[in-house]
Amino acid sequence: MPNIKIFSGSSHQDLSQKIADRLGLELGKVVTKKFSNQETCVEPLDWIRFAFGALTGVQQRTYRVLSPLVVFPPESKSFLIRNVWKLEKVYVEKMSTLFKVGVSRAPISAKLVANMLSVAGADHIITMDLHASQIQGFFDIPVDNLYAEPAVLKWIRENISEWRNCTIVSPDAGGAKRVTSIADRLNVDFALIHKERKKANEVDRMVLVGDVKDRVAILVDDMADTCGTICHAAEKLLSAGATRVYAILTHGIFSGPAISRINNACFEAVVVTNTIPQEDKMKHCSKIQVIDISMILAEAIRRTHNGESVSYLFSHVPL
Repeated sequence: MPNIKIFSGSSHQDLSQKIADRLGLELGKVVTKKFSNQETCVEPLDWIRFAFGALTGVQQRTYRVLSPLVVFPPESKSFLIRNVWKLEKVYVEKMSTLFKVGVSRAPISAKLVANMLSVAGADHIITMDLHASQIQGFFDIPVDNLYAEPAVLKWIRENISEWRNCTIVSPDAGGAKRVTSIADRLNVDFALIHKERKKANEVDRMVLVGDVKDRVAILVDDMADTCGTICHAAEKLLSAGATRVYAILTHGIFSGPAISRINNACFEAVVVTNTIPQEDKMKHCSKIQVIDISMILAEAIRRTHNGESVSYLFSHVPL
């Protein structure tokens, strides 16, 4: 793959290395450091001044460290790079203000982040399982939103022996489209849980819509933060007659009491992709398993660079 440089942010070096290995490239040399006043300095060390036409892939977790992600593109533009290309693994912040107005005068944070990335110099965005598809409309530049669904389907078929007798469950009404798609491709039933909240991160009541009696229940969602919802959902499914309960999540944030809740919950396994590093979490929770999606991201880079269709990745896992 000529005329392409892959640079990594500071948050997930392992995934960046896997993507580079998949493409047969070496990671670009870049120094990211913070001063004592938390000011961020990003300095690319590779010689890219005359690499006109190259793509610069920068991956960084936006929900925790946004500044290196925004600082890098102007650096790249100054070196005459034609397409500064952001590889966004996660586009999640506190969901109460991310993509919609919940109460009068509340901000829409996703639009702010979209503006920051565009103004910083990004010409193309690649995301993985956006919490809401309408976020793509906040950008004035092309956005390719990839899905973890093909990798999830592969994991279910290979790791759950009774998957033909399972029910795919959404822990809230917002994920109904996601679970119906997975259920249709597995040719199994689906269910959803209607939840009512007292306040953010606190579920008041849950109502199961669907049948899970004497079946394996597989909870599927795009992200889990404090894990209160999925743990309550697991209890609801067991009380409704489910034989075993799995949770499959694209982005495992696992903040606050999440790990202790998972350890005390009735899950057979909590499966997440490696969009966020999970090594430390796995040391404290044996139930967490990881699906590697680096091949999907690497193939998206290759296809975009070569002008090929990315839609193939919506339903297939690259070999």
